[in-house]
This record gives sequence, C-alpha cells and structure tokens, in this order.
Amino acid sequence: MAIISTLLKKGIRLRESLEQEYSSPLDLQKDQLKKLLLKAKDTEIGRKYDFHGILKTFRESDGTFYETYKSQVPIYDYDSIHAEFWHRLLSGKKNVTWPGAVKYFALSSGTSGSASKYIPITNSMVKAIRRTGVRQILSLSKYDLPASLFTKGILMLGGSTDLEFNGTYFSGDLSGITTGKLPIWLQRFYKPGKKIARNKNWGDKLDQIVEKARDWDIGIIAGVPAWLQILIEKIIEKYQVKHIHEIWPNLQIFVHGGVSFEPYKKGFEGLLGKPLIYIETYLASEGFLALQALPNRKSMRLVLNNGIFHEFIPFTEANFDEEGNVKENAQTLKIDEVEEGRDYALLISTCAGAWRYLIGDVVRFVSKEESEIIITGRTKHFLSLCGEHLSVDNMNKAIELASGELSIRVKEFTVLGEPHKNLFAHHWYIGSDDEVSIKKLKNSIDEHLKKLNDDYAVERRHALKQVKVTVLPSAAFYDWMRSQGKEGGQNKFPRVLKGEKAESWKDFLAEKELEK
Repeated sequence: MAIISTLLKKGIRLRESLEQEYSSPLDLQKDQLKKLLLKAKDTEIGRKYDFHGILKTFRESDGTFYETYKSQVPIYDYDSIHAEFWHRLLSGKKNVTWPGAVKYFALSSGTSGSASKYIPITNSMVKAIRRTGVRQILSLSKYDLPASLFTKGILMLGGSTDLEFNGTYFSGDLSGITTGKLPIWLQRFYKPGKKIARNKNWGDKLDQIVEKARDWDIGIIAGVPAWLQILIEKIIEKYQVKHIHEIWPNLQIFVHGGVSFEPYKKGFEGLLGKPLIYIETYLASEGFLALQALPNRKSMRLVLNNGIFHEFIPFTEANFDEEGNVKENAQTLKIDEVEEGRDYALLISTCAGAWRYLIGDVVRFVSKEESEIIITGRTKHFLSLCGEHLSVDNMNKAIELASGELSIRVKEFTVLGEPHKNLFAHHWYIGSDDEVSIKKLKNSIDEHLKKLNDDYAVERRHALKQVKVTVLPSAAFYDWMRSQGKEGGQNKFPRVLKGEKAESWKDFLAEKELEK
C-alpha cells in the first residue's frame, strides 16, 4: 500500500482514467460496444442476433451502429435472459452469452423479486471490477489526505468468501467472489482477513470482527451503511467507548454503495468522534458501473471504457407500466442523447454476457458533459397508486428532512401502498429506537413530500386520502431480512414492498405482535 501511496502523491493516473477524461462519452461507448460484440460474436447469442452483421455498421460515422444494435437485439430483464440463455450456464454450458464457461455466479439481494438471482461473473468481469476499483482508489489523490492513511487497514464488510460449490459452479455474494480474488498488494491491508471473511454465519462474523477490532488500525471502511452501522454500534458497546474513533483513531474514509446514505447519515455520524470523507460507489451484481471521481460531489461518474455499454430508457409512463415493467417498443437512447435532470432506467451490455439488460436502477444525469449521475430509485421500487409517482429519491429525502426536523435517528424504512375505502393510502414503516410523536413524524414526511413532488401534492388532495406511519424497533427490519435469508453482505431492505413481499412483511409483524 506504501507503493500506492507514492503513486497517489505523485498524481499517477491510470491510462483508462485519462482516456475517459479526454475522450467524448460517445466515442468511448462506441468502442466498448464494438469490443463486446467482437468478443461474443461466435457465442450462441452472437449468432442468433448476428453480431457479425452489427459490427459491419461500425464503419459508418453516424449513429447507424446503435440503430442496428437496438433493432436486432431485444431488451432483456433477468427473467427473460435467464429463461433463454443463462439457465444453461448453470449446467456448465460454454459459449452461450460470453466465450467459455462461467464458473462464478453472484447471488443478487433479490430486492426486486421474490427470490435470489444468479448473475454470471466471468473472468473478464472480475478483471473489470478490479480495474475500476483501482481507479476509485487512485481518485483519492484529489483529496487532502496524509500519506500515512495508505498504510492503514481497509475493513471491507461483505459476504462470505467461502462460496457454495455444487460441482459445476461457485455461488455467493459478489463481495465474497471479488474479495476472494483481491490483488496481492491489497491483501496485507485487507480486514477482517481471510479466516473471518470465510464465515457464513453473519452474526458470528460480526462478533469475530468486534473481538479483533482493537487489534486493527483501520483507515478506510467499506460496505452497506446499515450493516456497518450495526457493526460500529457493537464495537462501541463492547469496549464501552463514546465513539468509534476511540478504537480506530485513524479512520478517515467510508466507501459506501447499494442504497442512499442520506437517511442513515444522522445516526451514523452519532457514532463518530470526527468527520469522515464519504465516497459513493455504484457496484452492482452486474458490474462496477460508476464511481465518485471528485471530492465534494454527491454524484458519480459512469465508467464508460471498462467492459460495459450503457443505454437509457426515459422513465415515463410511455415506456413503463404501473408495475415498473418495460413496455414493448420502449424508447432507448445512447449516452449522447440523454438530457440532464431527467430520469432514465439503465440498460447494460457487459463482459459478463448481459445484453441490453434492464438492471432495474433509475438514474439522473447531473452533468452530461462529465457523465455524472445520481441514482434516484428502482424501476419497481416506486409508488404510483393513483398518479403520485413517488420515487425512492423522494422517499429518502423526505426521511432525511423529517429526521433532522424531529432530531431522531431513522435506521430503516419501507413504504406500502394500501387501499383506503374506495381510494388509496401510503403506509410508512419507520425503524427508529428514539422516542418520537407519530403524528408529528407523519405530518413532517407528508409535508416534505408535497414540496418535493408536485404529483404527490395533487393526489393528496384527491385520490391519496391517507398517510399512515408505524414506528418499529430497528431490529424488526433486520429480523425480517434474516427470516428471508437476506442477512448481511450486500443485502438491503427494500424501500417499497409490493405483492408477496408486502404480505410476508405484514405476516411477520403480526406474528411478532409488532403491529396491532
């Protein structure tokens, strides 16, 4: 790590970072798609959709390549690409959507559906994730940080590296797969170390980390906010200290992703003795899509030259139904056609054999020139019972504002849409261990949402007749996740519950007598 420190202080940059900085987004993306098609042209999907023919159009100077690509290759979601192609990868079939066999599958957290999904992780994708990870590390050269920081430990709180093996393939959390393949120079700084990282029992793993915490000098922590907050609370309780900096005085950076950090921020900062630098990443099971490239920004830069081709579907009623499913003949755009301030669902084609794949996230460009985005929600994690079009971004902001206004710490929350007489209601479940007036909390959330979302304000006067709030112990949310087999690692509590998951949640609360 001292070598990396020297590189950082000298301002050494990766060639790929410089290439993205000084090239047009469209040129980078056109080149990426060409490389992906060349690599996969002789696979089953490449022959079916004539990747060879699409490649011939790349000689044209206009946008013919993209028009041909999207006319010949349909949009896939997980269910459709798994049913047609990916299920055969699980039996060891080679050259299906990417050359060779796939030996690793990342189990997604399953927040969009009822079951975990098996996402193929190729050797090419592992290398791409590692390269983008190094780019994120090198971005720290733009911060005013002491050289000594880069000799400290890096705590990565992820899934077990002891992957399941069925004789054909390995499966587990993406974090478990990638952590097991860390570069040599990083391994000596990695915590909690190989032995603890292999533990599959999440509760035991946290306890083991707590026991070792005082022996480590941690400078950087990385993981999902909720689980890191739980870990830090356990450490503080174990050693009877006021804050985590009494244990890790050199802790300076928190690298997070997966969910918006803002709703957690107030509670998390109560565990600190001094401010941290927060760095957001966009690392999904399908790939490392974006990273925070510059300090003091709340946006991330799409990675345009490392194994992923991006497309964008305007997130409108013209392109998506009320359940968040993409409609036939939905409009799709390449990166030079997007507009700042509009929401887009992401389609990706990747070096793991995903093609025009609807990842489920919704993003908004804050800088088209710099390809800077924020994540505003999920295609299926929004509420629009009657035209209120409430996004996860709206929900996160309302909780952040309400918790600040009432001086409470909200650790988790979710929202259900419910019938109310002949019309509709929203039912908020708030995880907080602080005393709070439910009436004040309800009014605060409601009023902030009216200011954040004009459609919501209109429907509150018409069809959206009631807002309900139930405050629960924060442990209830983690207990439910445990009951669903979704404890720890990359698992996040869904911000909106629908269908079977909503019923499971309500049944759980009734069984535990947490809601009368």
